[in-house]
Amino acid sequence: MHDSPTRAPSTAGDLTAAATPDDTAAIARAAEVLRGRRVAVLSGAGVSTDSGIPDYRGRGAPVRTPMAFERFRDDPAARQRYWAGSHLGWRRFHAAKPNAGHVALSELERGGIVSGIVTQNVDDLHLRAGSRRVIELHGTLGTVSCLSCGQSFARQAIATRLDELNPWLAAAARHELAPDGDVDVADFGATVVPDCTVCGGMLKPDVVFFGETVPPATFRAAAALVRGSEVLLIAGSSLVVNSGIRIVEVARRRHLPIVIINRGATKADDRATVRIEGGTSQVLSALRDQLLD
Repeated sequence: MHDSPTRAPSTAGDLTAAATPDDTAAIARAAEVLRGRRVAVLSGAGVSTDSGIPDYRGRGAPVRTPMAFERFRDDPAARQRYWAGSHLGWRRFHAAKPNAGHVALSELERGGIVSGIVTQNVDDLHLRAGSRRVIELHGTLGTVSCLSCGQSFARQAIATRLDELNPWLAAAARHELAPDGDVDVADFGATVVPDCTVCGGMLKPDVVFFGETVPPATFRAAAALVRGSEVLLIAGSSLVVNSGIRIVEVARRRHLPIVIINRGATKADDRATVRIEGGTSQVLSALRDQLLD
C-alpha cells in the first residue's frame, strides 16, 4: 500500500461515470494484476479524447490520410496545406487541458506504481498533467526543427510567425480537428510557409510522419522502460500502428502480464491478462482510487 499523493484537480470536469458490475469486476481484477508491481504504460489517442482531441480509429472517426514525409519534403503545395492546417490544429491542441485519465496516471507515478509512460500521442498532455517519465514515441507538436541545419524552435515561436505571415488564417479557424493536430483547409494556396531563421532551410514539426520510422534511440528507451517493469498497461490504443505492437512484443517476450483499457477491439486482445472495455478517464481514475487507497 502506498501513501496517496495530493491529487491535482481535473481541468476536464467530472468525466467519470458509474461502472457496471462487469466493469467493476474487471477493474478489480486489473488492480490485482497491477498491485505491488512496476507498471509501464503504453498510451494512445483514446487517453486524450476526453480533452477534446479526437481518435483516429474510434467510433465515428472519419477516414484520414496522414501527411507522408516524402510528400511534405518534395511538394511545396503539400507543405502549404500542411502548415495551414497544422497551425490551426496546434492552436486547439495547445489549448487542450489534461483530463482525469492523464491526472490519474501522473498520480500513480508519484505513488510509485507507474514507472513511466510510452505515449503514441503528440499532444504533451501527459507532461502537462505532471507525469515525469514520458517517452514520446511519435514525437511532439511542441517543437519544430530545420531539416537542413537541425536548429530547434519552440512551436509557439513558429505559430507567431505563421500568424504574422498569414493573417487570413485567423478567419479559417472553424475546422474539424484531427488526432495529429491537423485540420482540413480548402483554400491553402496563399499560405506563406516560414523557413529556418538560421539557414533558410525547411522546417518540420518534431513528429513522426507517415513513411518515417520511430527514431531508434526513442524506441530503445521505450523498450528499456518496458523491460524494467513488471506489467504493461495499455490505455486508449487500438494498436493498429506498428510501433505499438512492437512495444507489446517486448512485453510478451518478457512474459509480462498485459492489461488493456480501450473502447473497441485492439490487436493485442488475445494477449491480454485483463481486458477492460471502457473509457480511459473512468477506468484509470477507478484504478488510481484502488491502488492508492
